[in-house]
Amino acid sequence: MPAPRIAEYTPADLVPLVRMWRESFEQAVGVLDPHPLEEQIDHFDRNVRTKNRVRVVKDTEDGDRIVGFMASTRESVAQLYVRVGQQRRGIGRQLLDLAKDESGGTLWLFTFERNTNACAFYESQGFTAVQRGFEPTWQLEDVKYAWARAADAT
Repeated sequence: MPAPRIAEYTPADLVPLVRMWRESFEQAVGVLDPHPLEEQIDHFDRNVRTKNRVRVVKDTEDGDRIVGFMASTRESVAQLYVRVGQQRRGIGRQLLDLAKDESGGTLWLFTFERNTNACAFYESQGFTAVQRGFEPTWQLEDVKYAWARAADAT
């Protein structure tokens, strides 16, 4: 079975990516997003895409359906989501490894505290909780995680 492939975001990915993002977010955080889909599409296109490099993971066995995505910079991971039902296949780890490889040796990201699966995942990938706070848009407690590349043992 071929592994899902990571590809650069293209405008054709916009609507299916946002639909997948919304469903994954709602399942992971346990809230229904009250924003209309069109508003989320606009938010992604104006804010997420323009401030980050966006990669999508496509399942070649399923007609190139998007099964995950990451929006990141050299310093941070702004968004990382895997499609509901596709978790625990290594997709998130592949994306996070890519962000680590492209970083300057450190990364930071936020997740919601109630998203215990994400917290456990990031911790298993070498991230450490460095700050706890409150995200005003969603009115939820969040956690800032940081990662630093281990010094070479040479």
